[in-house]
Amino acid sequence: MAGVALLAGIAVAGLVVAIYAAWVLHDMPDASELADYRPATATRVFAGDGTLIGEFSDERRIYVTYEQVPEQVIHAFLAAEDSHFFQHGGIDVSGIGRAMFKNVFNVLSGRRLEGGSTITQQVAKNVLLTNESSLNRKLKEAILSSRLEATLTKEQILELYLNEIYLGYRSYGVASAAYNYFGKSLNQLTPDEAAFLAALPKGPNNYNPKRHPEAAKGRRDWVLGEMADNRWLTQEELAAALARPLNTRAAPRRAEYADADFFVEEARRRAIGLFGQEEVNRGGYYMRTTLDPQLQSAAREALMNGLENYDRRHGWRGAWGTTDFAEGWQAEALKKNTPPERRTWQAAAVENVVGNNVRVRTAKDDRTGSLIVSDAAWANANRPLKRGDLIFVEPRGGQFALKQVPAVNGALVAIEPQSGRVLAMVGG
Repeated sequence: MAGVALLAGIAVAGLVVAIYAAWVLHDMPDASELADYRPATATRVFAGDGTLIGEFSDERRIYVTYEQVPEQVIHAFLAAEDSHFFQHGGIDVSGIGRAMFKNVFNVLSGRRLEGGSTITQQVAKNVLLTNESSLNRKLKEAILSSRLEATLTKEQILELYLNEIYLGYRSYGVASAAYNYFGKSLNQLTPDEAAFLAALPKGPNNYNPKRHPEAAKGRRDWVLGEMADNRWLTQEELAAALARPLNTRAAPRRAEYADADFFVEEARRRAIGLFGQEEVNRGGYYMRTTLDPQLQSAAREALMNGLENYDRRHGWRGAWGTTDFAEGWQAEALKKNTPPERRTWQAAAVENVVGNNVRVRTAKDDRTGSLIVSDAAWANANRPLKRGDLIFVEPRGGQFALKQVPAVNGALVAIEPQSGRVLAMVGG
């Protein structure tokens, strides 16, 4: 009877396992779909000479093939995430063991726990599964990882990973991150810059270089050390990379050239009319336009100067606000937007007035200086300046020029008559 009961128990257990497995696997995605998978990529707009002038996207991503990724970038990510990637079959048992061993000490010291997920597992999770934390998801992740390794080459898996992963700073994929953080293409990155990008998958917000500079540099330096341990950097290269400061751009930018906003918007509307908004934002198109960047910049400057000169002839209309210099006045002053076409203008407050000798203090960087005497005289002839006036100024040779937003609008379009090509367009 005992033997019969044991066999029955085993049969029931096997049935339960089979039912559980069937339930877990019934909605498993097909790993073979990834062979033709392409994530959403940005549509990029170029001037006639090839200058990047704009970008449209839901996810800011520039897709690159495995062959287009420099070896040092690959080594940086392997060092940070999965140094045995080319040796394991999707699950790194030794890596899981090492992570569990380290986590014993991490728990005791209050440090962040380490994971044992391979790059293949991360691709399975990011592309095919949800981010839920459960035993079911982990089981699916492990099975899918094995299927991915059987379906795709290692290079294809790594290509998917490097293009899909979110790296903060509005960046999806390594190519977009290289541009947003450093203003460079992948092949221009130095080892320390590549290491910083590889430091981000674990927590882009935790290693934001502007909000957490010490944590960001510390994580970057750790990745550099891992690269050296794997013999992907020499000791001399390691020392040079560690000595470099972590310098990133103040904010991500869609294009270096920023004088063609209205033109780019018109191109976007035309594209949406042809392909639809979703396709434009996800399709990764390359749009070549007729814009001439040199003429566009000249047209923009000419129109802005013309409007300002016309407006100036009609006199000073007075300050746009006032302050008593109480604590926090700078933050209030900065809420007033300067014209987007005039990036050098700053909000400032008048500190002292003695005739046409006017001293001002800027709100953004707390700089002090005097207004150009002719500008102060121009203002005082109509509506005299007084202490506490909030105005716009522009740095000019150690002094400040007084500025006011023109009350008149204008536009300019330059067209090549022989072909009808629009070479410049300002205003919209």
